[in-house]
Amino acid sequence: MSASAGSSAPAETDQTASTDAAAARRAPASRVTARAVLRAAAVPLASVVLGLVLGAMLITVQGHSVLSAYGALVLGGLGDADAVLRTLQKATPLIFGGLAVAFAFKAGLFNIGGQGQLLVGAAFAAGVGFGIDGLPLVIHLPLALLVGGAAGAAWAAIAGVLKATSGAHEVIVTIMLNFVAGNLTDWLAANPWQDTSGSNIIARTPLVEDSAVIGTWGWLPAGFLLAVAAAAACWFLLERTTYGFEVRSVGANRHAARYAGISVGWIIASVMAVSGLLAGLGGAVESLGVDGRFEAGVNVGLGFEGITIALLARTHPMAVIPAGLLVGVMEAGAAKMQFESGVAPEIIDVIQALILLFVAAPMIVRWLLRLRDADDRRLTLGAGWGR
Repeated sequence: MSASAGSSAPAETDQTASTDAAAARRAPASRVTARAVLRAAAVPLASVVLGLVLGAMLITVQGHSVLSAYGALVLGGLGDADAVLRTLQKATPLIFGGLAVAFAFKAGLFNIGGQGQLLVGAAFAAGVGFGIDGLPLVIHLPLALLVGGAAGAAWAAIAGVLKATSGAHEVIVTIMLNFVAGNLTDWLAANPWQDTSGSNIIARTPLVEDSAVIGTWGWLPAGFLLAVAAAAACWFLLERTTYGFEVRSVGANRHAARYAGISVGWIIASVMAVSGLLAGLGGAVESLGVDGRFEAGVNVGLGFEGITIALLARTHPMAVIPAGLLVGVMEAGAAKMQFESGVAPEIIDVIQALILLFVAAPMIVRWLLRLRDADDRRLTLGAGWGR
């Protein structure tokens, strides 16, 4: 009895020691993860602060009060329920555009054609929205969103297929497709799909049917919830699926991925299609949930702002949401800032450009703030150039 009790005690002691050792190994790992997250967020946060500081200097040079200007900016974006609604409506297409750019970045692709993909998505979603009547909302609205997303996916797939088959660089192809998309959608809005009611002479479509309108719940637009769901879906696809692993492998080293048996051409084409799908959905939500129609020239620049959002989020799908909200607050509050403090709303564009500059050139931020160089992967804007 005593011998067996003596032998069980060391066993229990060894088990306890091993458990404590395992816990000790896990604790530093969690601390390293938290530290890595903070270090990864240091440059984007510092870039925002530096952009606002330089913006404050420009406001001061113009002879205006910085506190009054920035106070009006915050109130215009978050001051009441209507302001929050405007902010979320502004942020929704920005989030979709940021996701489009971020998703392509994961495969080493620079989709600069989000503007064209957003335009075709917005136009074709509006076409389904006003062109079909008699359908219930549960069919009409999803159908319009599906067509808008499919239009954006098909538009981006052109660049993806050309990249996969002939090596044509996606930056050049998508830039050219932006102009084609702009002219195509302008023609559609001014000719076959133009609103001919009354004395209208504006290049715009008729209002979409009520069954195709994306509604709001108080200050919360349903389109914003779609954007959040899209961000979560992108994160899951990239981090928890075999396809996501292949996408990240191609982005890390295309030649090694091909050697490992990954179909690089398929990944390139499909990633561009998914990226276009996201941008097209952003345009569809804008037409169906904000404007209620497609109008030529209204959505200019939304697709390009996705680049700023993606870089500010360090191409992390979930970080795209706060990045989009930040820019949404600035854009929603710009008008109030102008009216109450006299600052030109273009100052917001300058601040966004400064933030983009600092995010794209992290060495400047680290030198200015004496930040230690992080161990995380650096963002390469020209990944895949010429390959």
